[in-house]
Amino acid sequence: MTHCLLTLNLPLALEDEVLDVLLAHPDWTDGFSVVHTEAFGPDVELPTVMEQIRGRAKRCDVRLSLARERVDLVLAALKQACPNPSIGYRIIPVEAHGCLV
Repeated sequence: MTHCLLTLNLPLALEDEVLDVLLAHPDWTDGFSVVHTEAFGPDVELPTVMEQIRGRAKRCDVRLSLARERVDLVLAALKQACPNPSIGYRIIPVEAHGCLV
């Protein structure tokens, strides 16, 4: 089974909505982590005055480790539950994964 890392990048305002979808389906992933980050660039929306002054937006990365075969299922569910062009994603193949035990 081929594994990958699916990273979702989204505005903080959508964090709970996206996590609710993922938590409702624990069988989709081997687990995930949430990292608060900031985004830069010409296409990044800056919704608050502070973000406009700083020139960067507060965002959230949700990183999921899962079987490659489940990626389309996860993305389809998220597109249906949270259709928003501000949610981006990246799929990266994972060569190996495990625990140091």
